[in-house]
Amino acid sequence: MSSHPWYQSTTDAATIPPAVAQRALDWLMALQDEPVAPDTTAAWHRWLAEHPDHERAWRRIESVMGQLQPLACTTHAAIAQATLAPASRSRRRALSALAVLAFAGGGGWLLHRELPWLTWQATHRTQVGERRTVMLADGTALVLNTDSAIDVLYDAQQRRVRLLAGEVLITTAPDTQPVARPFLVETQQGIARALGTRYTVRLWDSATEVNVYAGQVQLEPRRASARRHVVAAGHRACYTTEAITHDEPADELAAAWIDGFLVARDMRLDRFLDELRRHTRETLRCDPAIANLRVSGSFPLDDIRKVLEVLSITLDLRLVIQTRHWGERVILVESRAKPRPQA
Repeated sequence: MSSHPWYQSTTDAATIPPAVAQRALDWLMALQDEPVAPDTTAAWHRWLAEHPDHERAWRRIESVMGQLQPLACTTHAAIAQATLAPASRSRRRALSALAVLAFAGGGGWLLHRELPWLTWQATHRTQVGERRTVMLADGTALVLNTDSAIDVLYDAQQRRVRLLAGEVLITTAPDTQPVARPFLVETQQGIARALGTRYTVRLWDSATEVNVYAGQVQLEPRRASARRHVVAAGHRACYTTEAITHDEPADELAAAWIDGFLVARDMRLDRFLDELRRHTRETLRCDPAIANLRVSGSFPLDDIRKVLEVLSITLDLRLVIQTRHWGERVILVESRAKPRPQA
């Protein structure tokens, strides 16, 4: 069997019945014997053909193993080595850990968070401070914000984007295929299904945020028991794997990054610096004493240092710049009224 793309079997991994998942892992163990008995191989093929769930479970295992084989770091090294090494007791113990990765309700996302190389191997990605537009064959436009990564699965059966990091603006085009292909954006928390739309999807630490500017987007949290929710144009919503956390009016200017600007309306200074930090490799820090100062205006994202200089003048702030031993530049924003430390 050929291995399958990582994202192809992730969405429905949690819906594979536990008994089927366990049986698939049992077959994995059985196929580690050397040589594999012909009767074992024949019985495995019969099991695969008995039910679609069996095929899906096996594809899920192949997906995880296919991503682990080229692993070049020490994270999950035991499992990576187990997929290649001769059969042994330690190999079987390591392969047993695939149960956590392959079937424990989105285990693939757990693996992604621990293995940054999945982002490096993404179909499309941007560097810090970079923005990029990707056009799909049907005319759908994807605009990647700074430090973002997506995988695209686009063929005659489906239109799916997996957001691995950062933020993307999507302007969907009508589907021209005879069989309708919904446009889906998948994240760790679930799926955003476009209903003729222009919208952004952004990853936070434990939630996904969707801003809808035209049309509608249906949110489907990853847990099957969670209620789906349709976000209308002019609204934004956040969701976790469990539920929709809120739905409120959207800010059209939140997407000004597409034109290279950050627009702030009475934004807290610490949050403003958090947004700027996404567009620079320098580390920006805010003195907690002035975190609640308010920032308003339109600021170019292509010259972060100039933005900070303007900010320091208008809010009477001081920029303290330090260079660490490993070359990292840290810019601390503090009040000019704060006494300088004695040398």
